Amino acid sequence: MNHTGVREVEVMVIGAGQAGLAAAFHLRRTGYEPDRDFVVLDHSPRPGGAWQFRWPTLTYDKVHGMHALPGMTLTGADPQRPSSEVIGGYFDNYEQTFGLRVHRPVSVLAVREGGGGPPWTEPVGALGGGRLRVETSEGDYAARALINATGTWDRPFWPRFPGHETFGGRQLHSAQYDGPERFRGARVVVVGGGTSAVQQLMEIAPVAAATTWVTRRPPVFREGPFGEEQGRAAVALVEERVRQGLPPRSVVSVTGLPMTEAIRRARESGVLERLPLFERLTPTGVVWADGRAVEADVILYATGFRAAIDHLAPLRLREPGGGIRMEGTRTLRDARVHLVGYGPSASTIGANRAGRAAVRDIRRLLAAGPQPPYAEEALADSRAS
Repeated sequence: MNHTGVREVEVMVIGAGQAGLAAAFHLRRTGYEPDRDFVVLDHSPRPGGAWQFRWPTLTYDKVHGMHALPGMTLTGADPQRPSSEVIGGYFDNYEQTFGLRVHRPVSVLAVREGGGGPPWTEPVGALGGGRLRVETSEGDYAARALINATGTWDRPFWPRFPGHETFGGRQLHSAQYDGPERFRGARVVVVGGGTSAVQQLMEIAPVAAATTWVTRRPPVFREGPFGEEQGRAAVALVEERVRQGLPPRSVVSVTGLPMTEAIRRARESGVLERLPLFERLTPTGVVWADGRAVEADVILYATGFRAAIDHLAPLRLREPGGGIRMEGTRTLRDARVHLVGYGPSASTIGANRAGRAAVRDIRRLLAAGPQPPYAEEALADSRAS
């Protein structure tokens, strides 16, 4: 702690979901000590990242693309248990096994330039070049580098339609979905074309009086395997938007929806018969431009999320297009700041790789100053993970 009462650390990690834990793992494997050289802060009350908030009927066997964290696989999970319990327990065990000492629940209020002069001989493009001041609910930190892994869960996107305030039924976001029972006997309009929209619609349909599915664009269902070549192509599309300084699109917009047997049955039964987006809400439902109307008791917006990065606003990282330009995981406007689980790394396997890449880049950035001791074999082991 310095003379102003601000605690100094080498690296601050914000967020303890998949990306944040992967970064913390690689920091530790390369010699950085938790609570001495780096600190991990998490806003959530428990381990599990966003998974802890998933609805209870989303069992582990319904989860697509969950990739193990580096250094420890998830084995023997009951496929019928809620994914929130399975993955939450796995993350908890991971934190304990590697002694990552996550601080929670801690809210990060703002990250701003802390001053104090450059902690390295060449700032490598960092604006200001000094330490970053991280203002939190447990006090302030001064960090030489920052790994931001805050994901999107805290920023659900709510579209606004004409007549929004006149609708007499319930309106909720998929983040508030806690299972199909509260929709029993209701006429439900589901808005959105992503995986959550499809999964929640298929759960609601058997108990609802009627369901209507609307999307902005026709959904694309993906047949067959999704291998490395397809994955690289999808990531390249997201990377191109980030390079242009535009906000990244949702994963499903570039990968499509996987065609499972359950989805195939839902399409055959008419549950997944899609309509284009309506024009406005009325007190009793929704209306299209051609005069078509559907009465509804509930509007469920499965419209996705935006990156939860408002706390970084004082650093002025955004481009005129609204996004943050990056080189790998490093933001181009500030070499000290890395975003993992953002844009091209917004997947479980991408988050793992991003965590490792961010740590490697930060070590290079801080190499001119004092470093915590580490063994060469630990570095080699980390690169192999």
